[in-house]
Amino acid sequence: QVQLVESGGGLVQAGGSLRLSCAASGTIFSIATMGWYRQAPGKQRELVASVTSGGSTNYVDFAKGRFTISRDNAKSTMYLQMNSLKPEDTAVYYCNADINWARMNYWGQGTQVTVSS
Repeated sequence: QVQLVESGGGLVQAGGSLRLSCAASGTIFSIATMGWYRQAPGKQRELVASVTSGGSTNYVDFAKGRFTISRDNAKSTMYLQMNSLKPEDTAVYYCNADINWARMNYWGQGTQVTVSS
């Protein structure tokens, strides 16, 4: 069984920064595509960024230039550095681990990010 635990959320003023972490238990981390998603009140969960097992990254438009995703396979931990935060970034941020070929997909419990104007 895989467990994903997010941390690092909180309240920050617009223009500020936060660094989210996702710590994974189990042995799949190094072969999983890891991703950060977010869900704002009344909205659907959406992808923020992802990083493959090989280190290739993908960002959605709103994250480009402001957010940086990274992973440390030795620590089984993924990060999301968020800079220049905006009130519209307010959401619960979720960690996801996906191994498509094995049909394995796991979610963390989420961490709240609130950006005040």
